[in-house]
Amino acid sequence: MNRCVLMGSLLLGLAGATGLGAAEPPGDAPGPKDRAPLLRVPRTEDFGVSGRGDSPAWQKARWESLHLRTAREHPYQTRVKVLYSATGLYVLMDATDKKITATMQEDFLDLWTEDVFEFFLWTDERHPVYFEYEISPLGFELPILIPNFQGEFLGWRPWHYEGLRRTRKATTAAGGPKKPGAAVTGWKAEVFLPYDVLKPLGNVPPKPGTRWRANFYRMDYDDGRATSWDWARVGASFHEFSKFGTLVFE
Repeated sequence: MNRCVLMGSLLLGLAGATGLGAAEPPGDAPGPKDRAPLLRVPRTEDFGVSGRGDSPAWQKARWESLHLRTAREHPYQTRVKVLYSATGLYVLMDATDKKITATMQEDFLDLWTEDVFEFFLWTDERHPVYFEYEISPLGFELPILIPNFQGEFLGWRPWHYEGLRRTRKATTAAGGPKKPGAAVTGWKAEVFLPYDVLKPLGNVPPKPGTRWRANFYRMDYDDGRATSWDWARVGASFHEFSKFGTLVFE
């Protein structure tokens, strides 16, 4: 086995990675525009992940809305909550929808080409390296580390992705079955991201007062139309990390 494989499997070429965030440039949809949002993240004890977001711990966190990137897209609603513990980060996404436009049945596939929720974590602003996480309505995931040097970037899969380094995640559908093509009224994704999988990024784990740059996204492909949402407004690419918002850990 060569050194590249030992260090991590190369997942995305530059062209493919650019496609992650190249759905459409933002237009005249209401949203954050040039305002960089800030979200305060409450601390919690660890809890189980069900995909329903029904743990009492979530009552500590407030909902934060994502914004349509162009006004002519599907008018679905998307919102997120974030918590942190001594061992990892918790993220909950709740979205309205009409159809599960997702077919992929494995992790580490090109999930962004179908319905997906994504979050990006830039923990240490001294270095242009951040963590990207994607999860489909069917519960399949894409966790990758992104070195991004002046717009040239690649995605690398985690090595020894098991045990304490592996996420815990679940999804649920509302108004219909969690199946490809099913008619639904919405879906949720709940993810626990252990700090161990973020190694060796700096500024991890967070403590009260720590700040991370971050962004949250959603893609939907109902009726053959690509619809996208962001929390902090970026341009044509989801990888414009200098425009990310800020998480402040309480």
